[in-house]
Amino acid sequence: MTSSHPLWWEDVPARITRPRISGDLDADVAVVGAGFTGLWTARELLRRDPHLRVVILEAEHVGYGASGRNGGWASALFPVSLDVVSRDYSPEHALTFTRFLHRAVAELGAALDEDLIDADFVQGGTLTVARHEIQAERLRAEERDAHERGLSDDDLRWLPVDELESRVRLRGARGALYSPHCARLHPGKLVHGLARRVEELGAHIYEGSRVTRLLGATPNRRAQVLTTTGRVRADIVVRATEGYTPALGPRRTVVPIYSLMIATEPLDESWWSERGFNQAETFADARHLIIYGQRTADNRLAFGGRGAPYHFGSGVDPRFDHHSNVFASLRETLVDLVGDRGVEVSHQWGGPLAMPRDHYPRA
Repeated sequence: MTSSHPLWWEDVPARITRPRISGDLDADVAVVGAGFTGLWTARELLRRDPHLRVVILEAEHVGYGASGRNGGWASALFPVSLDVVSRDYSPEHALTFTRFLHRAVAELGAALDEDLIDADFVQGGTLTVARHEIQAERLRAEERDAHERGLSDDDLRWLPVDELESRVRLRGARGALYSPHCARLHPGKLVHGLARRVEELGAHIYEGSRVTRLLGATPNRRAQVLTTTGRVRADIVVRATEGYTPALGPRRTVVPIYSLMIATEPLDESWWSERGFNQAETFADARHLIIYGQRTADNRLAFGGRGAPYHFGSGVDPRFDHHSNVFASLRETLVDLVGDRGVEVSHQWGGPLAMPRDHYPRA
């Protein structure tokens, strides 16, 4: 029977159930959301000042949102092209920003080593595969543009079919654009390992503690974070709610976009020997509808994509996490890529992620 829960919620060592908040608490920093954004924020704050009182409030459980449902990529990919960033800011800004994203992938791996978090992190790069000549032309043009703007083959390069097939063999491939600046990982192991680390540093995490209202500071009162079972008074409040942000009021800054995924049963070594992915490369193809995939550490194919409808008024609801037509389309796309209709899907799931309305991240 196919599980409707994310694959990443399984196989997490020593998963902890944490208490809900009860009564009033005082903190220096209150963080709303126990996903990557909130937990990394807490980690960095406590590394800089171990004496800070940091409280993290989570409506469900650690990694419930996009941090526990995503494709398992640590990626330097950006939804706005270098050309657009250059036009909106400057060519120098675009190159600096791109280099920053490249460094971030390697720095994540170093941070996991430092914190002893085993998240199946392997920086094997990513492949965007062309399956039609028009796609190949578009990817080669992207490579030329990147090189003209200061990047090199060490950052992005076109792989002809023979070189691609030494790495990965997908049906109909005519070549691929390869970037080394991407890693495969297990999001569940990462988010739970990170939660344990911030607790070791002194943070307090409360699960099942849904925030209902945020009250800003006044001359006579600290900021307040209200939940159904308690309250936190803090000097600083970090809203790390990503796709669930509209529920707290702000509806114009981000749009909740749904992405859905499937995962296969573990596939045997003979299956993989015909298709590659021996360096843990992540992969997509060059269609305009975004898809993404990886070979997991336990030899599954985890594969996802967009296609779920936007829900009016930035709607977010657990009912939207599953869409039978999208799941069927993902399976057909996967079968088309790997050429094996016999692969069995063991998990299918989805969830919202936050997309800035202009695609530019802000803090």
